[in-house]
Amino acid sequence: MKSPADFTPLGEYECADADDIARALAKARAAQRKWAEVPVAERAKAMLKVRDQILKAQDEIVAVVIRETGKCLAEALGMEVYSTLDSMSYYSRRAEKVMKPRRVPLHGPMALMKKVTLVPRPLGVIGVITPWNGPFVLSMGYTVQALLAGNAVLLKGSEVTPASTLMVEKVFRDGGFPDGLLQVVTGDGLTGAALVESGVDKISFTGSTATGRKIGEMCGRLLIPCALELGGTDAMIVCDDADVDHAAAGALMGSCMNAGQVCIGTQRILATPGIYDALTERVAAQCRTLRQGAAFGAEEDVGPIIMDRQLTIVERHVEDAIAKGARLLAGGRRNPNLPGLYFEPTVLADCTADMLVMREETFGPVVAIRKVADEEEALAVANDSPNGLAGNVWSRNERKAFDLACRMETGSVSVNDMALTYGLQEAPFGGRKASGIGRGNGADGLLNYCHMMPVVANRFGNAKPSGAYPYTAKHVDGLRKAIKFFWGSALGRYFQ
Repeated sequence: MKSPADFTPLGEYECADADDIARALAKARAAQRKWAEVPVAERAKAMLKVRDQILKAQDEIVAVVIRETGKCLAEALGMEVYSTLDSMSYYSRRAEKVMKPRRVPLHGPMALMKKVTLVPRPLGVIGVITPWNGPFVLSMGYTVQALLAGNAVLLKGSEVTPASTLMVEKVFRDGGFPDGLLQVVTGDGLTGAALVESGVDKISFTGSTATGRKIGEMCGRLLIPCALELGGTDAMIVCDDADVDHAAAGALMGSCMNAGQVCIGTQRILATPGIYDALTERVAAQCRTLRQGAAFGAEEDVGPIIMDRQLTIVERHVEDAIAKGARLLAGGRRNPNLPGLYFEPTVLADCTADMLVMREETFGPVVAIRKVADEEEALAVANDSPNGLAGNVWSRNERKAFDLACRMETGSVSVNDMALTYGLQEAPFGGRKASGIGRGNGADGLLNYCHMMPVVANRFGNAKPSGAYPYTAKHVDGLRKAIKFFWGSALGRYFQ
């Protein structure tokens, strides 16, 4: 392990194998059986103690994340700590209400005889597999939701950022959380495969589409549910009447935040002719002011690419675009003044559909801008992608922007802002098409880690079972009359 900022050695970590995971799973199952019986309000209190521990340990968390990822201080603090605290507070405060059993009104004659209550029951042990671009926050997010729902969690982070994932285990332990409910298993892809095959009750995976497909196939064979949050090539539509300053700021932030290593970051900017030139010039000018450095202070904007393999992809995409006619307006190379995996914030104009930056996930600080004939072409181009995770639309006409947003084939859309759905806890989050299956956040964030068990009971105490033996001619005649009344008469249909 080496720092992406300056190649400083970071240590070595063992990869857990199938036997290690089996032992962790047995411990998790024992702990989960007790945890499932703990009232939701008490689970929430325990989680808030962990939240308070994160508040105390924020400097240590930030230091570990920066050491492994090279993030600038503002992003390490904002993405990894602020967002985590917000998420933990939100779900802990609302878990009891969301998880409360609720009655479901029935229709027809059964409404006179029966009552149904939906009781959320935890699934058991959840395997959570998370990536390297947000190693602490993305490990915490779905882990917190699964635990509040009454499950135990086996968490595997990326082999690139093991210390950041182990910080999750540390804050739970230091916060006094019950032993065994949250365990981290470190390792690579083989460890992840062993976790999927181990016998857990659900897999939550965040990462690449290629790996997500493999995990989805494995879960299908094993008949266990999975939630897959995968990659995106998110589009930004900029209309002629957009505020050019705001749109330029959004384009730059959406493309370069976290050095472009954000799944819901902006990949393809589609601008109409009336704003294209002004937008392109404004973005390029602002891009040239962005600061890179390895001091990890408050005055730096864009950090390094976290993985060397990813930097190779970024370079290949930029070289491909230039070779196919894109205009390079800023950046376009590794930063020659820094020793680590720093790629200069880059602006490419006049991009076309055949370029890799318009077709594949770049995951680097690259602003790729394409001119389209009008808003309808922008929408068609935005939707012409195998992915669909997020997107954004920019216009001073909010009604028009809303209508365009509703027609985008993607998981979520922001109007006059960069894609920020993941940070809005109330909004369900997930992708369409090759960007994943399943939803997190919102009430779904808790209930998706539950089995919604219907419990059916008599409305008025003890009663003979419905349709009990023996069958008789009278019974059959009664059924015929009921069918005729309920679906063959106006009065009967009224009760359906």
